Amino acid sequence: MAKKPAKKFSESDQEPHVVRKSLVDAGVHGSRLITRSVMRRLKGGRPNPVSLKSVTKPFVRFTMKLATQPDAIITAQMRLVQNTVLLSGGAVIGLISREPMQVAVPEKGDGRFKDDAWTNSLYFNFLKHAYLMSDRWIKDTIDDVRGLDEHDRHKVRFFTSQVTSALSPSNFVLTNPEVLRTTVDSRGRNLVRGLANFLRDIDEADGHIFFRMSDPDVFEVGKNLADTPGEVVYQNDLMQLIQYRPTTETVHRRPLLVVPPWINKYYILDLGAKKSFIRYWVEKGHTVFVISWVNPGKEHIDKGFEDYMLEGPVEALDAIKQATGESEVNTVGYCIGGTLLGCTLSWLAARGDDRVKSATFFNSLLDFSEVGDLEVFIDDDQIKKLEKAMKKQGYLDGTSMAASFNMLRPNSLIWSFYINNYLLGRDTPPFDLLYWNSDTTRLPGAMHSFYLRNMYLENRLREPGGITLDGTPINLAEVKVPAYFASAIEDHIAPWVSCYKGSQYLGGPVRFVLGGSGHIAGIINPPYQHKYGYRINEDTTLSPDEWLTGAEQFEGSWWPDWVKWAEQFGGGEVPARIPGDGELSVIEPAPGAYLRNQPAPEAPQKTRPRAIAATRRTSRKPATQKSPQRQRSRKPTKVS
Repeated sequence: MAKKPAKKFSESDQEPHVVRKSLVDAGVHGSRLITRSVMRRLKGGRPNPVSLKSVTKPFVRFTMKLATQPDAIITAQMRLVQNTVLLSGGAVIGLISREPMQVAVPEKGDGRFKDDAWTNSLYFNFLKHAYLMSDRWIKDTIDDVRGLDEHDRHKVRFFTSQVTSALSPSNFVLTNPEVLRTTVDSRGRNLVRGLANFLRDIDEADGHIFFRMSDPDVFEVGKNLADTPGEVVYQNDLMQLIQYRPTTETVHRRPLLVVPPWINKYYILDLGAKKSFIRYWVEKGHTVFVISWVNPGKEHIDKGFEDYMLEGPVEALDAIKQATGESEVNTVGYCIGGTLLGCTLSWLAARGDDRVKSATFFNSLLDFSEVGDLEVFIDDDQIKKLEKAMKKQGYLDGTSMAASFNMLRPNSLIWSFYINNYLLGRDTPPFDLLYWNSDTTRLPGAMHSFYLRNMYLENRLREPGGITLDGTPINLAEVKVPAYFASAIEDHIAPWVSCYKGSQYLGGPVRFVLGGSGHIAGIINPPYQHKYGYRINEDTTLSPDEWLTGAEQFEGSWWPDWVKWAEQFGGGEVPARIPGDGELSVIEPAPGAYLRNQPAPEAPQKTRPRAIAATRRTSRKPATQKSPQRQRSRKPTKVS
């Protein structure tokens, strides 16, 4: 969908009635905010999942190390003097020559200083360089301290950068040339509108700061997002299974099961007709089944990681058999869905179950040794605080997870919206990806605790038998099916190096493809856009650096490469399958109730879906431990 242009200032914006309306809106939202804040405090408020102890400990250790290293202090002082001389000298030369100073350059991708005034105006040019040099000096000083644990250093750098990003001159009216011009031209109306926007957003977020990233009125799931035609054919407590309608007369015999992440909703794979990976698969002759995870509530507190496996892909395999009559399938997993897929394949292999004939992993971690800036949120203190919060609520609120991810890119995902919405007083333009990003989901306490401790904190998945699911030790080496890994070179959530290392733990042939851009754009990169490019090196036994050095560069999207790779596992052609023609009846049209956060409808009784779970349970090995999460109800869950 085409973007609406950002709201422009006009003479009508300066009319007195417009200003009065903005002030009234600010007053209404302000009073509502105060009321909600008081009520929330009376009720005890939402627990804060951030551990102050986890943040302060590294700074204390850093300060103690720095205090015992006078040479590091002297070096920092000398560097500060050099920077001061360089900055003042450059300013004097620029004042005389009328040429812009160029002694510091923003990092690649830093869009804060694009306005021409940051270069052409002596005042703003000086501010930019003073800020960039100060920011660089702080980071160099942190790096100079010897004997500091690298995890502590990473934390100190990360949280210090949150402060320096907040103090950027671009975030203030008098030191941002675009905001200052707009304020003068509109006689301050932009700030009045910005105040109204701020109070509205705080009100909608129940008193928490959560910037609006996209116009919420432009998109609607089922209309212009998640709109690929399909039907829900199976459901349980944790998921609805969607079967998509074919667009070709014949299809590959083996259906394609897609396991998306449950940290966000599945329609990142279905962002409208042109960007939809799901629609692309359907057009290439695949019978596509996609899991749509429930947005869990307090009643799901005991749902663990193994429940997501058993009630997710394992039950989906049984349901696909009933829907199509076909036992053999190909699979795709995205992000944490790929981690779950790897565990599922190992679980199936241990039982001699060979129904899955190929596996595709999108930005999926099986090795958590290098997780980038997410590492700063992972330690025992932090996880204990999260577990305490989740025990009280039953889940981790989606806004908490979203805030953590936004902190990984504060300038682009936090402060750019602060400037646009509140300083410039503009409406947020529609952006499908950011609309999806703001459509957050919750995470059950038992599942998230298991995931953080066993994967991120202890990295046990890569060890044979390091984790046990439903009584079965997980060993990735037992997974012999051909695998396709697609990663993104700028991914800050699942760094490609760790994705590559994880692929080497599997026991079958691997094709590793490295796309451009980041966690989302590197995957959702349809061929028509002709963007980013990708790299392939057939030798996946090399180290990551060696693989990258020897990789061949290709233009455009890697999607056609995946299509060619997947064709060899299609199993031949059969007539196209229509949802509902098999043993499973249509429950409701896609995208389904779970995506819409609605109660699931009753399933028609053309067949008995509960028989799927019953059959699976009788074939499982006894679990080593019994826990409340093992007692799963098969009744559809009401979604809060």
